[in-house]
Amino acid sequence: MFSHVTVGTNDLPRARTFYDSVLDALGYENLGNKETASLWGGAGPRFVVLTPSDGNAASVGNGLTVGFAAADRASVDEFHKRALQRGGTDAGAPGFRDVGPNVYAAYIRDPDGHKLVASCISES
Repeated sequence: MFSHVTVGTNDLPRARTFYDSVLDALGYENLGNKETASLWGGAGPRFVVLTPSDGNAASVGNGLTVGFAAADRASVDEFHKRALQRGGTDAGAPGFRDVGPNVYAAYIRDPDGHKLVASCISES
């Protein structure tokens, strides 16, 4: 349904370091860096971090959560661990969620405050 999701940053080098680590834990690779943006992905939609083109400071969208698919629970755990090591904050430790059977997820906020989740539906 989506071609990409974009979030803003006020410190692109810091965002690159953060996302290179946490998205690698989920199997997403850095597909390129430009002067004002970087993008990650795999076979499907892309995730983009950029400095706002209007020159104003980036800010967090209230109610926005970007969800990343994880292959398994270990990948969710690794995503969460790396996020905390790279300056992210915990917004929901890895564990089962009551939104459906076998939904395992972890929520974090990136260094700019954007809320992210990695999740999988798996019996192991």
